[in-house]
Amino acid sequence: MQVGFLGSANSWYFSDLVRAAKTDEQLVALSYEGLSARSGKLLRADAQGLPGSTEGTASIFSADALNLATLDAVLVRTMPLGSLEEVIFRMDVLGCYQQWGGLVMNPPRAVEAAIDKYLTTCRLDLAGLPVPRTMVCQTTEQAMVAFEQLGGDVVLKPLFGGEGRGLTRVSTPESAQCAFVAMRKLDRVLYLQEFIDHGGFDLRILLIGDQAFSMRRSNDRDWRTNVSRGARTEPVELSAELLELARQAANVIQAPLAGVDLLLAPSGQPYVLEVNAVPGWKALAKTLEVDISRHVWDYLATQLSP
Repeated sequence: MQVGFLGSANSWYFSDLVRAAKTDEQLVALSYEGLSARSGKLLRADAQGLPGSTEGTASIFSADALNLATLDAVLVRTMPLGSLEEVIFRMDVLGCYQQWGGLVMNPPRAVEAAIDKYLTTCRLDLAGLPVPRTMVCQTTEQAMVAFEQLGGDVVLKPLFGGEGRGLTRVSTPESAQCAFVAMRKLDRVLYLQEFIDHGGFDLRILLIGDQAFSMRRSNDRDWRTNVSRGARTEPVELSAELLELARQAANVIQAPLAGVDLLLAPSGQPYVLEVNAVPGWKALAKTLEVDISRHVWDYLATQLSP
């Protein structure tokens, strides 16, 4: 089985998947800065970025000595920032590879939906799943009205991003005004969600096909519960209802490999906070003492089985 790894060859995920594969078959790694292959050692090609061509089916995915058409699957582990044109082109290549018959995990349409917080929240809401009240504005004046309508305590989020980067909680009109003006100077849309008192913890569920792995993340020093922000993690056994909610959220985005974040309000009402189609599992594997990379590798193998 030859699998493309879309991400950094220096990442923990690349090395851990190599370890988990326990195979002499070639594991191919791709990065947006060049194409790399690993067969006992890491080699780099000179091509810059994902390739594309219209010179026939056999060569449409060729780049230097590497042809994506020789891969059994591509695992998307990152989607770096770039110009609108660059990002669209990258997704186009993955979409064409998938249409050609290649397996992409997660599918490009799932990555497109999940990377956009508004699109994710909108689709979850339209599917009838509980999400925090959200308003997205393009002017400071609109945002100040939304701030009041959302209860005067909101989380201002970048439309794109993860791991708690760029999140700002504003709970006074003065701080809201300053934050909104600063964001608009950068031509950012103003994505506001009501702040839900979550007791300093949330729940992360990693879904790999039908399998679910869960942990609780707690932070006494910050309202953000990301591990990168110093949150503690512990195993947690979730109710069937919460697991079903996580699965429904992943299905809305159509991501078979998904990280779903749930918040519990003081009333016990759960909310779907995020669906990540490029989920990390390093902290989860350590917390649960489970070889998640092995499960990811095995799931890819089952999807490629005749």
